[in-house]
Amino acid sequence: MPEKEKLRIDKYLWAIRLFKTRTLASDACKAGRVKLDSKNIKASHEVKIGETYQVSKGPDRRVIRVTGLLENRVDAKKAVEFYLDITPVEQTPAFKSMFHAPILKRDRGTGRPTKRDRREIDDLKDDFFDKKQEEGESE
Repeated sequence: MPEKEKLRIDKYLWAIRLFKTRTLASDACKAGRVKLDSKNIKASHEVKIGETYQVSKGPDRRVIRVTGLLENRVDAKKAVEFYLDITPVEQTPAFKSMFHAPILKRDRGTGRPTKRDRREIDDLKDDFFDKKQEEGESE
């Protein structure tokens, strides 16, 4: 695998598959969504092994530590070897989704729910929130 001594941050983020294109990685740097020690960095910033970056991509925020330099884009299984994801558990999407109520969707074209349907929906929601409160009380 080709490793390089000097590598731009936008090219690195593209190569490890955090961004779909290098342009998107560069734009994220310009917009201040890529930080090193809480400071915005330019797309031309030189990546060094051992540095820790905070990358924001939409609602997702990831903290990565560079473990190797990768110049060209490779498949996802190999790309994971070149960085260490040290994102705190509280910031992961899976952790955040635990606290959201279930979203009930109805099939399109079925019309408004009947009184009976509405009661069933309310019972489902009440059961969900009662379980969450009981878990909170037992802690």
